[in-house]
Amino acid sequence: MTRGSLAQAGGVFCAFVSLLLGVIDAHAVSIRASSDPVKDERPIKPEDKEHWAFKPLQATPGKKGIDDLSAHTSPPADPATLIRRLTFDLTGLPPTPEEVEAFSKAYIQHPESSIEQLADRLLASPRYGEHWAQWWLDLARYADTDGFEYDAERNRAWQYRDWVIDALNRDMPFDAFVQHQIAGDLMGDETATGFLFSCPDMPDLNNQDERRHVLLNDIATTVGAVGLGLTVGCAQCHDHPYDPISQADFYRLRAFFDNTVLTKSSKPLGPAVRVFTAGIPASTVFVRGDFKRPGPEIQPAIPRVFGATPAKADRTALAQWLASKDNALFLRTMANRLWQQHFGKPLAAIPGDLGHQGEAPTNPAQLDWLAAELPRQNWSLKRLHKLIVMSQTYQQSACVVRPSGRPETQEGLKAELQTQTPRRLTGEMLRDAMLSVSGQLNLKTGGPGVKLPLPKEISSTLLKNQSEATKDVSEHTRRSIYTFARRNLRHPLYELFDRPDAQISCARRNASITAPQALMLLNSEFAHGIAVKIATQLNEQHGSDAAALITAATMNCLSRQPTPLELEIGQKFLQKQTALTPGFREALADYCLALLNSNEFVYVD
Repeated sequence: MTRGSLAQAGGVFCAFVSLLLGVIDAHAVSIRASSDPVKDERPIKPEDKEHWAFKPLQATPGKKGIDDLSAHTSPPADPATLIRRLTFDLTGLPPTPEEVEAFSKAYIQHPESSIEQLADRLLASPRYGEHWAQWWLDLARYADTDGFEYDAERNRAWQYRDWVIDALNRDMPFDAFVQHQIAGDLMGDETATGFLFSCPDMPDLNNQDERRHVLLNDIATTVGAVGLGLTVGCAQCHDHPYDPISQADFYRLRAFFDNTVLTKSSKPLGPAVRVFTAGIPASTVFVRGDFKRPGPEIQPAIPRVFGATPAKADRTALAQWLASKDNALFLRTMANRLWQQHFGKPLAAIPGDLGHQGEAPTNPAQLDWLAAELPRQNWSLKRLHKLIVMSQTYQQSACVVRPSGRPETQEGLKAELQTQTPRRLTGEMLRDAMLSVSGQLNLKTGGPGVKLPLPKEISSTLLKNQSEATKDVSEHTRRSIYTFARRNLRHPLYELFDRPDAQISCARRNASITAPQALMLLNSEFAHGIAVKIATQLNEQHGSDAAALITAATMNCLSRQPTPLELEIGQKFLQKQTALTPGFREALADYCLALLNSNEFVYVD
């Protein structure tokens, strides 16, 4: 797609955004466009502020926590399940067999304190920030390249990625975490503003005015999507068809960023924002979203439905308004996303759209309590994580999905969304887990992205020098967060397991189940290499003792002891497979490969 066609695509953005976000009940409405979007702007009416997400947070009298506001429909999970769940949720990695054994013993004596100590240890680990950074980078549409035809590398983009990891590990107050990404250059923290410039770009575009227009529209769209959970980008070309956001509102929001983008041909963005004081065109609306049709001049302002904007407000004022204890929509948006990451499903079903085309939360009291708790906890994400994982609601055993797929009543849906359900690992978590259980994971932190080797049939499709792998092979086993993120080509493992393409902000990943996923885990060189490595290590430790090998392999891969039936089946498998392979170690590698392909390895209960 050329940049010109992308700019024109803004005119049909609203036609497909509801389907993209997964809106079930989307319906057609008339589109209201104007040749003078300021003069024809509709006033905000009292009823515009009555939408559930725009109202102030509501407290529920007598309810003091997650468990008071949730239904408990399942018994507590067993210790092995709990440690695997917490370790994956907080660090993105599996627990070691030694950690499982120690926790299981401690849990028998002191269940609550053992879970609290586990949570504290995991939250203090550097692995926490590495895992949770990917959640935020999905929202930020982060990549190490520009995208489009040439997909040029951004040699310093990784500095923003490392900033996110470090900020999360330091437990930077979440309001400051967001504010610095909007206006960090004005707060002495310019690296944080890599958030704004993480968008796709085409530096060599012939018309630099068009390039600037599309970049600024992307920035405003992303700030609205991430900070407010609204599809403000639908108002680029006309008034938003569903939410009380006019086209002029969109360009007033964009105006906060107008002095940060001054493009030059073939010169890349960033990596961080700085303010330009000369050569910046006046802030205007653009009629029908056409960069060739500037309309009336405007001043920076927040969308009118959220109140008045102080005179001469700058990006610092925008950032402080956005991430504040008084912005109920921001708090609900972030609380909904945190719940989604811990339970697999958000309380409000479409985390990228809390507007009129989204769905109301199944448990609004729970959402509002969690939203209010974030500033009450001094904006500490780690404290909020701990509140969630220490709740009985979180510690329930996973429910069994019904054959019908959906509950028949609203109360049934409410209970299901507050019960653990098995969650498939992301591609990054799956790769990291496989490297971890085979003892190969390189925990080196920070620095430029590592370029992983690619299959020849894929590397041959790339431009010159784009397929070169990092020469130091020890780097190839680093955590996935540190691998090079090419916008036009995701690593095959990541792509098969639904990594977003970083073209737009991603509030919720797909979790598909496809045949190619199984084929890759069963047949790929990477999977076979992992299985051989595990088998070699176990064989050296336990010799040919089949029972000991099966026990160790199960603990290593699944974080639990094998059942008697699994021991019996495993021993028979090793005996039969040894006769079909060159030797016992090869049979053991096949057994380990089977474990890596099991649902229990790929999913977290």
